[in-house]
Amino acid sequence: MAVKKSAPGKKYYTVAEANAALPLVRAIVRDITELASDLRERHDRLSRVKPVDRGLMGEAYQEELQQVQAEFERDQERMQAYEAELQNLGIELKDYHTGLIDFRCWMDNREVYLCWRQGEPEVGYWHELEAGFAGRQRLQEPKGPKPESRLLASE
Repeated sequence: MAVKKSAPGKKYYTVAEANAALPLVRAIVRDITELASDLRERHDRLSRVKPVDRGLMGEAYQEELQQVQAEFERDQERMQAYEAELQNLGIELKDYHTGLIDFRCWMDNREVYLCWRQGEPEVGYWHELEAGFAGRQRLQEPKGPKPESRLLASE
């Protein structure tokens, strides 16, 4: 069972709080994954295009290359701003390309991560701090009748 416990400088999420934050988090993570893909592609192109000796480049080519490099650096700064948004929410970005994030949680008298990846409908997994994605475990279903069952029983 996830329970909030306060500690200075750390935000702990319950499963309900993490799921409530997902609309905003999805938007930020979508921006991150799109930008990460774009940055990787542009970095690869820049690596292939840059000649070894800049003296052999024409002036127009040098200006265009400088402009592309400046845009790349601005987008890297945008990425840092997106990361800072998540950090301000107390959320840790684990993978830029898959949109993997962790929410700190206090569960069963220990600190763990609630784990979510872009494309998943809700926060449905957790893992130990050192376990990482490979150690993900499905969150326990609440005990008792499901809401649909209660609704049908009362009709």
